Order: sequence, then C-alpha cells, then structure tokens
Amino acid sequence: MDKHMLKWSELCPEAITTATGKANSTFIKTLILGILAGAFIAMGGFAAAVASHSISNVSLSKFMAGAVFPVGLILVIICGGELFTGNSLMITGILENKISLKAMAKNWIIVYLGNFLGALLIVVLLILSGSFDMNGGKLGGYALKVAYTKSSLTAMKALSSGILCNFMVSLAVWGAYAAKDIIGKIFIIWFPIMAFIVGGFEHCVANMYYLFVGLLSKGNIVYIGASGLKSSAISAINISNIFHNLFWVTAGNIIGGSVLVGFLYWVVYTQSKSNTYVASSSSRNLG
Repeated sequence: MDKHMLKWSELCPEAITTATGKANSTFIKTLILGILAGAFIAMGGFAAAVASHSISNVSLSKFMAGAVFPVGLILVIICGGELFTGNSLMITGILENKISLKAMAKNWIIVYLGNFLGALLIVVLLILSGSFDMNGGKLGGYALKVAYTKSSLTAMKALSSGILCNFMVSLAVWGAYAAKDIIGKIFIIWFPIMAFIVGGFEHCVANMYYLFVGLLSKGNIVYIGASGLKSSAISAINISNIFHNLFWVTAGNIIGGSVLVGFLYWVVYTQSKSNTYVASSSSRNLG
C-alpha cells in the first residue's frame, strides 16, 4: 500500500464510511460544522474578489480568483466542516445500504441551513466592517455585478453550471480521501476548485455569499456608481431571483456530486468483490 495515498479502489469504501459517520452525527454538531463551512466558503469568496476585482484582463482575473478561492474548501477539509456540496457524496452510503434516505436528507437539510447561516454571518460582518469600501467602493461595485449576473441566470444555465461545479468540487473531496497528509490534501483540493472558479461555474453555498452581499449592498450609492449597473439591473438583485438561482444551482450541485461522482464510482468499485477494501476512518470529517 502506498504510504502517501489510498488506492483508487479504496476511495469508495472511505466515502461510505464517511457518509455513515455524517448520518450518525448529532444535530448540534452537524449544524455548527455547517455554519463553519459556510463561513469558510464565504471568506474564500471574499478573498478571491479582493484579489481579482481590479484586474481588467478576464483570463488573469479568473485565474487570480481561482488561485485564492480554494482556501474555503481547504479549511473545511483540514479544520473540519460540513459542506452541502461535498455531502452529496453521502449517496454512496445509500447505495451500499449503510444509511437511510431519511438520514441523508436530514443531514443535507441541517447542513444547508448551517451553510446559509455561516455565509450570511460573514456577509453581515463584512458589510458592517466597511470591507467593500475598498478601492473607492469598486469592490462593492464588483460584488453588485457578480450578484446581478447570478440573479439573471436562466434555470437551464443555473442547473447546468451547478452540475459542472459540483462535479469538480466533489472530485476534490473524493481525491482528498486518498491523501494521507495535509500537503497532499491541499494539492488535490486546490486544482479542481481552481478549475471550477476559472470556469465560472455555480456553487450553491458560494452563491449564498455572493447573492446576499449584493442584496444587502444594493442601497449603497457609491457601490452602484462603481458597478456601472442600471437601476433595472440593481432591481434584479431581489429575493425572488436569489431563491430562483439557489434552487436550480442546488439541484445541479446534487446531480454533479451524487450522480457524476458518487454513483459512478460506486458502480465501478463496489460491483467487484475483489475491489472491496476496508476503509480507514481518517477522513470521516471531510466536507
């Protein structure tokens, strides 16, 4: 056995063990870890915006954002957290009859709520701190433009982009099961998350941050002026459009993680008894 990583065939049993641990976690533990994960992702989104918002070259701007944003999932995996998108891999526990559909649904609901509360907490703290006043309010203007773009997505675009996003995020989490040291986990997390940010795909927890920053900043005249958006665009950043985005992006995230990663790897690595390994417990708290 490689001392640095698990084998491919050992990752699905590891995911199943992790799913079982998550399903058996208490309400308060799950909620608190969900709040922390939402806060971590929000801080990653904010830091990425600070680093990239004033870069005019689109490719370079996206690359810079992609280089910074992974800090959120790195904190979830290394420090501990419950992230809704990563928990889509709990489907492996369902398929293996280790957990019930009810237990998975309960976990998803608690974690989603926790992620929302954590992201909203960071949004409020950042606004109260005046952080978006940076660069003459251009950071606030950038936040409004991002929120408008996301608020304007059609159902099909939001769904498809959500699938693509969590295909990459769940692969990052799946790959983190393999790594046995911190450096290895950081590297396997970093690059898939960078790819999803550079690609501009939609992540429901990140959007909790991006959309509510826009909603709570839309009354700031300085930010509106810096954004260059018309009044009709500012008006489009509203609760109705926010929940429209979150609904379709969440659905896409579930498909991308549960079907394209969890289900497909379960099919590949659990249908042959010769490929079944006993999973270690080292990754049970992975996001």
